[in-house]
Amino acid sequence: MFISKKPTVAMIKLSGIISSESRLGGRGSLNLNDLSDSITKAFSFKNIKAVLLLVNSPGGSPVQSALIANRICELSKEKEVPVYCFIEDLAASGGYWLSCAADKVYAMESSIIGSIGVISSGFGAVEALKKLGIERRVYSEGKNKGLLDPFLPEKKEDIDQIKTIQKDLHNQFISWVKKRRGKRLKAKDTELFNAGIWSGAKSKELGLIDGIGDYYSVMKAAFGEDVKFKDFSKKTSWIKQRFFSSSLSFYNEANIVNAFIDSVEEKIIWSKYGL
Repeated sequence: MFISKKPTVAMIKLSGIISSESRLGGRGSLNLNDLSDSITKAFSFKNIKAVLLLVNSPGGSPVQSALIANRICELSKEKEVPVYCFIEDLAASGGYWLSCAADKVYAMESSIIGSIGVISSGFGAVEALKKLGIERRVYSEGKNKGLLDPFLPEKKEDIDQIKTIQKDLHNQFISWVKKRRGKRLKAKDTELFNAGIWSGAKSKELGLIDGIGDYYSVMKAAFGEDVKFKDFSKKTSWIKQRFFSSSLSFYNEANIVNAFIDSVEEKIIWSKYGL
């Protein structure tokens, strides 16, 4: 039996919003539960030269970002396999967190990178309730159970509590980037970690990435002209694609509403970056 001697690189596509739950339709979501098998199989494939991450994400859950990145780093160390990341259109917030799981990070000159920060958002409907003549009634034990209730006036102590959590998460993000990028970072903390975003070209100057280039060209330069790529990305089943794209009538009313909300939310998140 003929066995190919060509160098092989395992590929995992990390595209979508980082969320603990799978999203209906749209560009999909990223979480460790869905990705675990793909990541494990990629690192376990016989005689691979490297694992390649194709990242295209506006971010999302900091917990899932850390879980996915940690799993990649653990297997890279255990299997002694280097990891390369190639940022496509976008690696913002949690998307950049994932990118830093790689030993080397590349992007295109026009890729969007950064947003190393933390954000919480919501709405307030206190005045709307007054105009409608609706009285809000809340009964709870524990003074913080109504934290940032949109139907009640904001309280300074609630805001302070949220800001404390945000600061803690931001510091965790900064520590992770410094741990992974180290001395390659070429700017002061105040510039790198203010939640700003940059082009791929500027990100290289700042040390947030290692180079400019597409994965095919860089991998050929690293492992030879005859390098092969084996895709371990999780595939959407034919049945799921067929059912969702052909008709929402296959879903119950709750799923249709959830799918619509997911789609609107996703469009808003991606549109922040012009995508």
